[in-house]
Amino acid sequence: MILFSEAIKKIEESIILMETEKIDFKKSINRVLAESVYSDIEMPPFNKSAMDGYACKNQDIQNELKVIEIIPAGVIPQKNIGKNECSKIMTGAMMPEGSDCVIIVENVEETGDNKIKYLHKETRNNICFKAEDIKQNEQILPKGTFIKPQHIAVLATTGNTNLKVYKQPKIAVLSTGDELVEPYEKPEISKIRNSNAYQIISQLDSLRINGNYMGIVEDTEKSTYDNISKALEQNDVVLLTGGVSMGDFDFVPKILKKLNIKIHFDSIAVQPGRPTTFGTRQNKYVFGLPGNPVSSFVQFELLVKPFLYKMMGYNFEATNISLKMGEDYSRKNKKRMSWIPISINENSDIIPLKYHGSAHINALTYADGLINVPVGKTSLKKGDFVNVRQI
Repeated sequence: MILFSEAIKKIEESIILMETEKIDFKKSINRVLAESVYSDIEMPPFNKSAMDGYACKNQDIQNELKVIEIIPAGVIPQKNIGKNECSKIMTGAMMPEGSDCVIIVENVEETGDNKIKYLHKETRNNICFKAEDIKQNEQILPKGTFIKPQHIAVLATTGNTNLKVYKQPKIAVLSTGDELVEPYEKPEISKIRNSNAYQIISQLDSLRINGNYMGIVEDTEKSTYDNISKALEQNDVVLLTGGVSMGDFDFVPKILKKLNIKIHFDSIAVQPGRPTTFGTRQNKYVFGLPGNPVSSFVQFELLVKPFLYKMMGYNFEATNISLKMGEDYSRKNKKRMSWIPISINENSDIIPLKYHGSAHINALTYADGLINVPVGKTSLKKGDFVNVRQI
């Protein structure tokens, strides 16, 4: 059994980056840039009005002004601004030569045909200046950027419509166990529905990665060997649930060795998820996750999710917030790090959820996050500040 920190280190040391591909920027959400991107233009590309109003000279704003032109957005001004002159201008329109400010339309009154008067003594310039946001050839997003919706506008603006990104890994999902039936079947006595595979597929979906579900594996050596062998041939990563413990019908460890998978660890000092297995063979990866649903969910979040992101060139860091314990928490076993599902109450205090163990399938239903209790620590006191890992 190794420490959780050692498990993370062994996983990170084994990672080989995925190859790259070109994709349309509209399909790039949750992908990772494999090269930095630059702007082919300046933004704004010209001095433009930040308001609907009148473009004029600041020195003339106390005088009556003659309106010489109307400038809609997208139209080049035709006239220069002279003394005591102005052009009516729309938001985003190009500033005319000779002007150095825009007086906003709400603070102006009409005094005659094509004549206006500003009602205040001073004004801001109300101009968005050329290249104040982005300069030509400026780097706008560095290599390794995890593309989010807020990046799409700047990619579109700067003409970066064909992006070089890291490929997504092909991932097989298998569940082992003769006790399992599919969710659309009503289980007979001694059977249970297969929940783990669909939980993991949903966790992959949240990363916008399609999991290749390869079904339920029978508890025989031949079935285990055939299914894992096929999954390795067709995928980059194999995610197994169940069959990784020490029972008579837990064939996964034996078959992995038979398939020349180098086992980096098969037991972690963590709860839930102690019998988690990780192995590699060249550029292939196998995670054997425990069969209990809370264990498989938590170890996917803690180990598999950061691993998959790192394969795609992104250094994922979970969102953590520091909050106070709303009540005492204690445990008996201090030999392993514990991850506890919690809710956050109306006072932003942490409340540990009722949790009967890793088989408690609905323990995470109302969870706002997880907190961890380090090895050697048995209790957390009300009022203690604790980091909450959001899930």
